[in-house]
Amino acid sequence: MASSLTCTGVIWALLSFLCAATSCVGFFMPYWLWGSQLGKPVSFGTFRRCSYPVHDESRQMMVMVEECGRYASFQGIPSTEWRISTIVTGLGCGLLLLVALTALMGCCVSELISRTVGRVAGGIQFLGGLLIGAGCALYPLGWDSEEVRQTCGYISGQFDLGKCEIGWAYYCTGAGAATAMLLCTWLACFSGKKQKQYPY
Repeated sequence: MASSLTCTGVIWALLSFLCAATSCVGFFMPYWLWGSQLGKPVSFGTFRRCSYPVHDESRQMMVMVEECGRYASFQGIPSTEWRISTIVTGLGCGLLLLVALTALMGCCVSELISRTVGRVAGGIQFLGGLLIGAGCALYPLGWDSEEVRQTCGYISGQFDLGKCEIGWAYYCTGAGAATAMLLCTWLACFSGKKQKQYPY
């Protein structure tokens, strides 16, 4: 099977896919922030949450529903910063996934990835990683929302966790983006084969 990638390009394609998958899984999972409420574990992502309080009419008290899900609407996301983080991180993950799938196709299709296309793909990966990094940087600005304060002991604020902890999905998203920005962007410059010159 013909490939348009050099040996470095094959490594780039596999690493690109790994970075994109890591960032996308981290972005989708609601485990960016861990805390507890009413004695139950609670976790948040940018647009998802696990465990939430509801008023039980029969017992006339608040109880925790231990389920994970998206917020009912985009406006239901607890803070403007988290809404922006959701959009920016989602766009970044989409760019990383687009480049990764194109790079994997380059392993099987000849003349798909030239040196120029590889460099452009590296630039797109850098932009995707930058967007995800911006989303991760914006996320702590939403820690002063009422939902987060209820979970973090009413002492959390912007860039102040209170009694909460950063979850594995936040690190996963950031690590995938950082690797894409720093390593994949560099490898992309050497990924494509030099195009053949055809005499006309």
